[in-house]
Amino acid sequence: MKTILFQGDSITDTNRVREREENIGAGYALLVSAELGYLYPNQYKFVNKGISGNQIVDLYARMKTDILNIKPDYMSILIGVNDVWHGFTNDNAVDAEKFHKVYSMLIEEVIEELPDTKIMLLEPYVLEDYVTSVDGIWETFKEEVALRAKKAREIADKYNLVFVPLQEEFDKASKEHGVRYFTYDGVHPTPFGHELIKRQWLKGFNKLIEGEK
Repeated sequence: MKTILFQGDSITDTNRVREREENIGAGYALLVSAELGYLYPNQYKFVNKGISGNQIVDLYARMKTDILNIKPDYMSILIGVNDVWHGFTNDNAVDAEKFHKVYSMLIEEVIEELPDTKIMLLEPYVLEDYVTSVDGIWETFKEEVALRAKKAREIADKYNLVFVPLQEEFDKASKEHGVRYFTYDGVHPTPFGHELIKRQWLKGFNKLIEGEK
């Protein structure tokens, strides 16, 4: 049985029960596990180690326990929006260059320790909502998240990882049906937003396993 590890912040966490590894929250990780588990019974073990509020520095700090010790066959990472958002809420942003440096360090160490682990990076995203627009921060918020997304894509390209785009998909979907249909606040997905992420995640996963067929 192969292990799939979901890593990230609250978008991945989705109120999972820490004490029960089989409980992987109520978001896209659950939707992915439902589909793959149904299609391929007993072929995959699903582990969610996303933690609400995490920035890239937090993920790096817990890399040993929550990545290396798990030894996943496949791993996805969705991180970056808190590296911007925390700058507005408590003056604790991780700037784009540091984000790139720490993210690169994490990927390099995972590749060194777990060379057979296949990795995909999900694009951080943000939509305009009254929460993300409070105090006139929207334009800066959008630009800074886009910078983190650019850095994530650069890392994926450098290390030959699968990159999963999300911003454009959320933009198109919310333009047609409204931001609040897909997110509660411009960031945290509704069930339909998690379904959108799940569908993009599965496209990326299919690229990861192409060479195994």
